Amino acid sequence: MPVRAYRPAWWIPGAHLRTLWGKFVRPRSRIATRAVRWVTADDDFLDLHRLDAPAGAPRLLILHGLEGTIRSHYVGGLMREAQRRGWAADVLIFRSCGDEPNRALRFYHSGETSDLDAVVRRLTAEEPERALVLIGVSLGGNVLLKWLGELGESVPRQVKGAAAISVPFDLARGSRILDRGFSRFYQAHFLRSLRRKAIGKSIRYPQSISADVVRRARTLYQFDDLVTAPVHGFRDANDYYSQSSALRWLAHVRTPTLLLSARDDPFLPAAVLDEVLVIAHDNPSLQIDFVDRGGHVGFISGRVPWRPIYYAEQRAGEFLASTLAGVCPPTSRIIPAR
Repeated sequence: MPVRAYRPAWWIPGAHLRTLWGKFVRPRSRIATRAVRWVTADDDFLDLHRLDAPAGAPRLLILHGLEGTIRSHYVGGLMREAQRRGWAADVLIFRSCGDEPNRALRFYHSGETSDLDAVVRRLTAEEPERALVLIGVSLGGNVLLKWLGELGESVPRQVKGAAAISVPFDLARGSRILDRGFSRFYQAHFLRSLRRKAIGKSIRYPQSISADVVRRARTLYQFDDLVTAPVHGFRDANDYYSQSSALRWLAHVRTPTLLLSARDDPFLPAAVLDEVLVIAHDNPSLQIDFVDRGGHVGFISGRVPWRPIYYAEQRAGEFLASTLAGVCPPTSRIIPAR
């Protein structure tokens, strides 16, 4: 059955409540998964949480957002969507986001695609006849789009489609908006976790990370300038943002890909989405679903509070099912601002 047209829930007013609902109100989906650990080429490790399905079923690979975990509300929802459709599913836990700190100096960031590439290569090598689809959420969506753009037509043949939800397409403008108004609440939440992890790294790698420098970071921009950029080989935060933002890679995407975002996303200026529309107009691989009111990874609909509908998960599942069926989705489904 096709997903109903999105209508924001009347009982959750405002972008911030739509954004916070999932974290603080939504019950977590309890799905039995098994955890596996894969050793990386640099003697570190990646953790995956796996939902099994019969050999002929497609596999969904999920990429979480900034400081996300297997317990993130949208991860459970996406796993439930995969289970409902009879798909296998894997959640890739980015380095340093699992229950155990990773071993290497490096961790993860918005433009780090080598781990995603290694996981996709291993999945497709182990099961060359199983179709693969991908969903990236927020930071994970940026990583996904950058990877798709980097490879272009060289994406493994098993990859049939992708969906990117609430992507911060322009990292520089996203970092600036998170330092304004109520959005500072989200910034403070992320910074507490990021600084704690970076200080832990400084104990193991004191020549590369200084705990005193980490503590000086009072904004996400400063953290990226003082920690993320130098640890991962960028000149500074601006260089990191310039090279890593999905916006510069969208034109090169050749895999059928859904972009689902809201104009009231408190993590990104709405003007950025207008630039995405211009790029998508000339790239038939991109299908746009931009709504006025959805918040960041919110997209809650439903007539009554005790029966909410999480549109993003259903919409992404519907789109990916169409790509698996070999149906070419429309090139765009744009919901303009009003």
